[in-house]
Amino acid sequence: MSKKLLVTGASGKLGQLVLENLIKRGEKNIIATSRKIEKLAAFATKGVDVRSADFEKTETLDAAFKGAERLLIISTDAIGSRVEQHKNAIAAAKKAGVRHIVYTSWPKADTSVAFVSKEHIETEKLIKESGLTYTILRNYPYAQNIFYAIPQALEMGTLYGTAGKGGVAYVTREDCAEAAAGALIQKNEKNEIYDISGKDVIDYEELVKLVSEVSGKPLKYVDIPEADLKAALLKSGLPEIWADVFVTFDLSYKNGDTKTATDAVLKLSGHEPKGFKEFLIENKAALFSAQAH
Repeated sequence: MSKKLLVTGASGKLGQLVLENLIKRGEKNIIATSRKIEKLAAFATKGVDVRSADFEKTETLDAAFKGAERLLIISTDAIGSRVEQHKNAIAAAKKAGVRHIVYTSWPKADTSVAFVSKEHIETEKLIKESGLTYTILRNYPYAQNIFYAIPQALEMGTLYGTAGKGGVAYVTREDCAEAAAGALIQKNEKNEIYDISGKDVIDYEELVKLVSEVSGKPLKYVDIPEADLKAALLKSGLPEIWADVFVTFDLSYKNGDTKTATDAVLKLSGHEPKGFKEFLIENKAALFSAQAH
């Protein structure tokens, strides 16, 4: 019998992709937890053990984690309050007898200026202090993230940012999911940290050239001070916490947090990550209209 594998946050986009990968790889003993288990009905029909779990309601976690041996904690979307949520999940995992934790983090989490890095490094510390073995997946920015800004930028003809010449090895969410599934099913129980990147390192100048080429519409990049970018994001209606997230993403690119392509996707999934231009071509329609990311 294969070990019982548990995926938290399984109803989200990454979580569902991980489940699909595990099923494709022939895994049978899969547990999927979520606050929104109705979104996992299709997986329940495929034999996945679907359970309700809320990291803020610790009383839900004992039953949710029961029997799991290897656990994937997909970092929650509650930016600003994630550490306590993750702390509850780690404690419940240890109590349930989980042997190995896989966690989705951020590149150079210990030194990055990205707003999200503090919560990630604090979670990594909690995992290391738990006594359980672990695999940390420091996921680079999703290629899909560009769709938050590119449709409007194409309308204006200009993409604004504050990343300077900072390069990003964008990785697709699908490649992150395959890497996470690979980490979860690994036989070893040793401590490892992987930088999960794409294979093409590009800065914003190179990005707009590729977008222009694929879309057929002219697009230029204009680098502006971080204060001006934040003001523009606030004016567009973004809450301040999210404006800070996006501005500091750019600053982390400028600082070189995401400039190194790695072979982690290949090691964990068995195939090379998708190229950025190939990703754009496959998602050409999304360049023109914002979509659910």
